[in-house]
Amino acid sequence: MTASADRILTNAEVHTLADPDETAEAVAIRDGDVVRVDSAYEVGFLEGAETDVVDLGGRVLLPGFVDAHTHLQMVGNYLVHADLSAADSPADCVDLLAANAADDREWILGYGFDESTWQESRYLTREDLDAVSESRPVVAFREDMHTAAANGVALDRLGEAMPPADVKTEGGEPTGVLVEDAVDAVYEAVEPDEDEMRELLLAAQRDAHRKGVTGVHDMVRRSRAPEVYRQLELDGDLALRVRLNYWSDHLDALEELGLRTNHGSEFVRTGGVKTFTDGSFGGRTAKLSEPYADADDETGQWVVAPDELESFVQRADDAGFQVTAHAIGDEAIDAVLSAYEDADDPGAARHRVEHVELATDEHVERFAESGVVASVQPNFLKWAGEDGLYDERLGTDRRRRTNRFRDLLDAGARLAFGSDCMPMDPLLGVHHAVNAPAEAQRLSVTEALRAYTLGAAYAGFDEDRMGTVEAGKVADLVALERSPWEHEDAIEDVDVTLTVVDGEVVYDGR
Repeated sequence: MTASADRILTNAEVHTLADPDETAEAVAIRDGDVVRVDSAYEVGFLEGAETDVVDLGGRVLLPGFVDAHTHLQMVGNYLVHADLSAADSPADCVDLLAANAADDREWILGYGFDESTWQESRYLTREDLDAVSESRPVVAFREDMHTAAANGVALDRLGEAMPPADVKTEGGEPTGVLVEDAVDAVYEAVEPDEDEMRELLLAAQRDAHRKGVTGVHDMVRRSRAPEVYRQLELDGDLALRVRLNYWSDHLDALEELGLRTNHGSEFVRTGGVKTFTDGSFGGRTAKLSEPYADADDETGQWVVAPDELESFVQRADDAGFQVTAHAIGDEAIDAVLSAYEDADDPGAARHRVEHVELATDEHVERFAESGVVASVQPNFLKWAGEDGLYDERLGTDRRRRTNRFRDLLDAGARLAFGSDCMPMDPLLGVHHAVNAPAEAQRLSVTEALRAYTLGAAYAGFDEDRMGTVEAGKVADLVALERSPWEHEDAIEDVDVTLTVVDGEVVYDGR
């Protein structure tokens, strides 16, 4: 006799998102795995006396979203500290930070400002943040995480730890604007202890579930996050599949511990090692072959020089690690692809380029030929319209050649979607990809959803475990209130109504 299901999700429009995308009416789950995907009638034969039957009322059911590039600690920071992502001016940021100053934390912190959307389009400054407090350190991080602003107290406290070249000045005095390594000095100073890290990660997990996210590739650096994740799993409090991509300066420790890519448990696994090449467009530190449109003598900067990058990639590849390398400008993308192409088999290793914001035609073909994964963020397309950040920094022609998801997919490249927590919201990213301003950027609904499920799973060696709704895969699922196929112009407004991880309902918003 066939064992009954633990849970049945029925009366749904189930999209497997396999190739081709097939539809069904119901899904049966047993022991955390999908055991049948079929009509409601056929799946009904697996109903037993103790089966939990969930009627989805005709809602759309998909595989759970996998965010292939995020910083879950940072997601928690947005929720616990001042969230500046909706601020529309410097004054608004000051007000939000001042409201956050009521707590008893030593540092007053805000996350996620984006000056490119403001009428007064400028970075926050020392003067702005001194208005929040002249006795406590105040820092506001730009959403790209490569730029920040600090008040006088913070600058005085951390000045010796900041490279002078990354501390912006006027008339010999620091403006409060920090980039790259100077920002890293702030991150180190405000690193949370174990209890606060647990608070941040649990807050982020709740938010992930509300967004339909069931798995993340978390980029971690000098952080307690890995040990806290493992403790959460031991305590039975982790309901998110976490792939840890460690920073390059962790490589010695990873080798000493005997870890390798894909080592780990059901919920916490070792991913790749992450390195940088350049910075960001917002900070004009992404490395370009031609100068910025709004700064004739600037072409960005190397965070890790090409020769150093090549040595690191060779060492990590020889040690059996996947490499994930940040590259935004065309010069940086070229450097990473060249470093990977010197490896034995970059496609088998599933080496990844993170962001890929300004790829050339040649780069697109090299992605396809090498098998290197393009790990990209569709929410960045919010900057791709006329008069947006890309227009300002790159000019019209290069702006239209950013985030070339259509071209990459058509060439046969591997495409994985993530958010970089700007913000962590897969349906927002899918909306931008489907409604992108340029043809080279635009995907169909199915293609965009697949990049946030099966594509992201592939980037983490998990395509046989998750990413589609099929028998034998883990029961990580998300139900949507409305069909994104029927509301292509408003996918960002589609609500998540149910999230299931390992067969258990972790969010129910019906």
